[in-house]
Amino acid sequence: MGKDKTLLPFGGYPTLTHFCYARFSEIFKSVYVSSKEQKFVPNLPLIKDDFDSFSPMGALAVILEKFNDEFIFINPADMPFTSQNVIKTLYENLNEVKICVAKDKEFTHSLCGFYHSSLALKAKELYEKGEHKIGLLFKEANFKSIEFDEKFYNINYPNEYENLKERV
Repeated sequence: MGKDKTLLPFGGYPTLTHFCYARFSEIFKSVYVSSKEQKFVPNLPLIKDDFDSFSPMGALAVILEKFNDEFIFINPADMPFTSQNVIKTLYENLNEVKICVAKDKEFTHSLCGFYHSSLALKAKELYEKGEHKIGLLFKEANFKSIEFDEKFYNINYPNEYENLKERV
């Protein structure tokens, strides 16, 4: 994108992150944003990264350690249209697993799913070994992915941003 996509205006909200926060606040009692700093105006409730690098594994470790013996739903800010149906179906499939994520015909969406907070230490260990890919955590825990027919819209390029911004 060439700029911080989490700060792009979206759907009548000051940022893409505010849009996601509002959507997920309709589903969940508590919603937090993972970020290195409070860069959002107005402020959003943060779970701050406590490391210098940009690492999905590091961020996941920090998020999970903030909770005690519960499942946490994770969704990236650049995937603003994850449906309630996807969330409900993933939740209903948490029996006997510690991770349950969404996939479609092309991709497993590693950061769209439920993670049990008991995985915080394992995620931290992987991060400290320089392992940043979330898929490596799948091998360390009872993992399940659920395939959905619906499209998972992800914003990685300016044209995707322009197309999705008009979808709201």
